[in-house]
Amino acid sequence: MLVIPAIDLIDGKCVRLYQGDFSKTTSVGSDPTGQLDQFINNGAKLVHIVDLDGARNGAARQYELIRKLCHQSTVPIQVGGGIRSIETVENLLEAGATRLVLGTSALEDTAFLREALKKYSSSIVVGIDAKDEMVATRGWETITETHYIDFAKQMEEMGVQTIVFTDISRDGTLTGPNLEQLQAINNAVNIKIVASGGVKDNQDLYALKEIGIQEAIVGKAIYDGKVTLMGDM
Repeated sequence: MLVIPAIDLIDGKCVRLYQGDFSKTTSVGSDPTGQLDQFINNGAKLVHIVDLDGARNGAARQYELIRKLCHQSTVPIQVGGGIRSIETVENLLEAGATRLVLGTSALEDTAFLREALKKYSSSIVVGIDAKDEMVATRGWETITETHYIDFAKQMEEMGVQTIVFTDISRDGTLTGPNLEQLQAINNAVNIKIVASGGVKDNQDLYALKEIGIQEAIVGKAIYDGKVTLMGDM
């Protein structure tokens, strides 16, 4: 099990949201550079960074900070939030990001997704964020009429190799991941599914491993000391 610590950024600060609600934002950890160092020193092998300003507003608004973090890091960095043009993809890869998570753009701009996959397939990950099983976009504030399983199958057909799945209702709650939905999406497609949202302790990680999930993005549980990064599970 690869545990991927998350750094969510709003206005240059590390934050956590509760169920994706921007009105329920809590500052966590130290400054982003200090937090990244701490994660790496504690054994992180990959770090997930999200530009929440970009996710909400459709532009990579914290690009310079993300570039700084990528240059600072000694482990691969996965970046998401506001990646909606091939120019942004190329800028972030040039800045040092290893994997890029496309969310809103994967659903709304098929031409862009195809171009990104054609040019940078090994670096492209699709994030599927769902509320009541329906895909959410634009920083989780818009709920579409697309079912998460149907969307996952579409992404597989287009050549996507990795999906990050988040049940928004579990995110930041420490109530456990949605094992039922994760197992359903993992069974529906033959590509890597990364779990995100709700992990509260190491037992949740073992439960994810039992249903075939090998990677999990963890935020609040790491900040609260309930999940540690040392060693593989």
